[in-house]
Formats: sequence, structure tokens, C-alpha cells
Amino acid sequence: MKINSTIRIIGECVVLVPYKKLHVEKYHRWMMSPDLQALTASEPLSLEEEYEMQQSWLIDNDKCTFIVLDKYLLAEKGSEIEAMIGDTNLFLVDQEDRTRAEGEIMIAEPQFRGQKRGWEAMLLMFRYGIEQLGLKTYQVKIGLSNTPSIGMFQKMHFEETTRSDVFQEVTLECSVSEKWKEWLRENIKHYEIASDEMRNEC
Repeated sequence: MKINSTIRIIGECVVLVPYKKLHVEKYHRWMMSPDLQALTASEPLSLEEEYEMQQSWLIDNDKCTFIVLDKYLLAEKGSEIEAMIGDTNLFLVDQEDRTRAEGEIMIAEPQFRGQKRGWEAMLLMFRYGIEQLGLKTYQVKIGLSNTPSIGMFQKMHFEETTRSDVFQEVTLECSVSEKWKEWLRENIKHYEIASDEMRNEC
């Protein structure tokens, strides 16, 4: 989305930045992993196709994409590429009702899994979606074998709505109530929207 192409969201342990050209090569290497392809239900793309995809996501009015950076690694290395650990997305799922979105989170670097980086990145995205995009309902689609991810969203108060044995996938949903927004704020220790100083390298 163009709306998120010039900002970054700063949390306690992660920083979310727009997906830019400089991130593509590392992202492409991640997506060559059969394990990540299986977890994200993705097909491998060529590097050229990945660059094209990055540009299409930048202008797509239905998809909000951020690269997840480890905040401490970014401070230590001073490099977004070295600090990249995953990505997170929101997809608007209904052209008429633009208040419903599907969320996704991927922590690609194994050493950062199980450290609440994915949890924090997803909560930051949910808050951004509510406050900046006017979202009122979230859903996630997760492979039945991905029990850690299912468990994480259940802890976020998502509830199962459908289950497909054919696609080996479960769908969970959460409605944005005042009570849930309060829970969200209580579970986000730091939330700041700042200008993205590298926005020209789109």
C-alpha cells in the first residue's frame, strides 16, 4: 500500500519497515526454503519475479506489507538487511467491505523464533490496521500442522471459524471490540509511527 510506503512502526523489540528493493534479495533467499514455502503456502519465484512482486505490493491498495527488523540487531549493525528477520502482511479480503483483513506473519530466521518477535510484530500490525486503515475484523489462515502459529493466535483471542481437511488449513477470526482494543494496547509495550528515512529506495 502506498499509505505505508513512507512510514515505519517502532515497537519494543522489532521495527516494521516498508518492503523495498534493497530487501528483495534476502527475502528471495528466504523463500527458496522448502520449509518456509510449506509454512506460507507459497510457490518459489525467480529473483526477477520477486522484484516485480515487491513493486506490485508497493502500489497494491489491498495489501499492506512490512519487513520485520530486529530492533537490537538494527542498532548494532546499522543495516536493515542484516536486521531482517521476517515479514508481516494485512490483506483486505472484501472489495466492498474494506474493514476486513487477513493477517500474516513469518519469522524467517530460525534463531528469532520463539522469542515473541512474531507476536509483537503481529500486534503492531493489528493496531496499525485499526487506527490507520479502519479495520474491524481480522482473520488468519494457518496450516493444520503449524500448531505454534495456531496457538499464538488463540492467545490473541482469535477463534476458529472453519477447518478444511482438503486444504489442510484452519481459519480463525477476531472482531475488533473496545475490550480487544484495550487488550491490544495493554500487550504492546511500545508503539510509534515514524517517517521512513529510506523511503526513496522503493
